[in-house]
Amino acid sequence: MGATLRQALLVGAGGFLGSAFRFLAGGFVHRFTPASTFPYGTLTVNVLGCLAIGFLGGMLEVRQALGPGERLFLIVGVLGGFTTFSSFAYETLGLVHGADFGRALANVGASLILGLSAAWLGYAAAQAL
Repeated sequence: MGATLRQALLVGAGGFLGSAFRFLAGGFVHRFTPASTFPYGTLTVNVLGCLAIGFLGGMLEVRQALGPGERLFLIVGVLGGFTTFSSFAYETLGLVHGADFGRALANVGASLILGLSAAWLGYAAAQAL
């Protein structure tokens, strides 16, 4: 099996677990806020994902604790399946740590504006069909 296929399988297996965890965590939070119209489940998942990727990133930087396969499985796979918001937060934090404040701000602004615009555009397109 080639390295790329092995890597893709690691990411896919982690993504499966992350997506399942997201579903379970969101459902767990929803049981405590059943009548709320605020997306507490998504907020909780995103914050937990950011905490986890920050911790793993710190472990990688300080202790080189994970090998390449473990990084793919945990960070790209599990956390990518759990929430891509964690990747966004960690990459933006990397820009801030590198004192690249302009790009960090641009990433935040572009992600927010383009993401909401794309969601609106997709929704409008579906409604127009």
